[in-house]
Amino acid sequence: MMKKHTWLKVLASTVTVVLAALVLTGCGNSNSSNSSSSKGSNSGKKVEITFWHGMNGPYQKALNSIIDDFNKSQSKYVVKGTAQGNYTALQQKIMAAAKSRSLPTISQTTYTTVPDYSKSNLIAPLDEYMLSGSDKLTSSDLKDIYPAFLKSSKYQGKYYSIPFSKSTRILYYNQAILDKYNIAKPKTWNDIVKAGDKLKADGIYGMGFDRSWDMEFEGLARQAGNPLIAPGSLKVNLNTADTLEAVNLINNMVKNKTAKTAGADNYFTQGFIQGKAAFYAGSSAGVTQMVAQAPKTLKWGTMPLPSYKGKKATEVAGNDIVMFKSASADQKKGAWQFMKFLLSSKETAKWAMATGYVPLRKSAMDTADYKKYLQEKPYNKAAVDSLDDGFQSTAFLGFSEYRNDLLEAVDKMISKNADPKTTMDQLQKTTENIIKENKQ
Repeated sequence: MMKKHTWLKVLASTVTVVLAALVLTGCGNSNSSNSSSSKGSNSGKKVEITFWHGMNGPYQKALNSIIDDFNKSQSKYVVKGTAQGNYTALQQKIMAAAKSRSLPTISQTTYTTVPDYSKSNLIAPLDEYMLSGSDKLTSSDLKDIYPAFLKSSKYQGKYYSIPFSKSTRILYYNQAILDKYNIAKPKTWNDIVKAGDKLKADGIYGMGFDRSWDMEFEGLARQAGNPLIAPGSLKVNLNTADTLEAVNLINNMVKNKTAKTAGADNYFTQGFIQGKAAFYAGSSAGVTQMVAQAPKTLKWGTMPLPSYKGKKATEVAGNDIVMFKSASADQKKGAWQFMKFLLSSKETAKWAMATGYVPLRKSAMDTADYKKYLQEKPYNKAAVDSLDDGFQSTAFLGFSEYRNDLLEAVDKMISKNADPKTTMDQLQKTTENIIKENKQ
């Protein structure tokens, strides 16, 4: 299961150094699968599309099933998926393969790596396949894909990725605690604050957060009309009045012991299962884990995150798929065929039902199988109900470095009781410098 950017701290320096070297050395067309694809096109064999991913366990099983569906659906291409362990290992192997000129045809990655990959001339824009030709996505297709996914797939006016394994932030609630203390499901973040004040005397937290509350904080800032990094202009809004108000709302809850972070556990799943909090803001991808670990006696459910300042917004996390420039022309055509297959209503619904990730298209929600799925597993409904209010962080060159600094800033406020204004003022300066230094 993918949780957003858990591998970024490990990779930031490696990605920067390796990609900087690639800008100087270039990236040749010596993809190890190129020879087999050339052979395939000359001898009648299928063109081989190599696909690296970070899925394992039931997620890998579900992906293999979809790959099999594609391979059986046509006679020209064959996709060969290779699991690279976990997401950290996957990104490290991509870096190593780029250096040795042995990249796969396509790979899973986060959309926030696209600026770095693009600058290093590693990935191919998808526009010539996606927007033109006989296999393009129609205007109806494009309207059917959730806007947040399409928006984050675009960088500097071109599409460089397609969405794939996506999740949203949702609110888990303990119904038994709500019933006992006569607390209604929250409509606003202020309702959660009030619930925490009510429960504090009995040693129960109103809210549980993962180790970092950065994603909830970014959601609050968006709802206040204040994206942390503005799309397009890349204006930094980390120490504005609205941002500081959002920071203080969460930080004060933790400081006043009406909210709790997960600490070394990383995710608050266990704390929620143990009844330590009435609510838990977490990833919809964690529903599978919650179902597997929660005792049958636990009365729990999920809902979209409450509103803030009269608006709703929830951060979308997960992975996209990119196509590498080093692939042959035939491989690129086949890769797009597979990407388009993954985006189809049938396959994205199948993927969502097998994994708990959200469907990528609105029409997938209307299929009989998916409607039945939500009836049988109502705890997955909150994720899809949140998609119309979904957003993704602004991607830019240097995002990994910024992301690490953001996580460190939040950690300072949690573990060292650092002053929010001082912390965010410093983060504002460092982020402005990162963007300035990486400006093209």
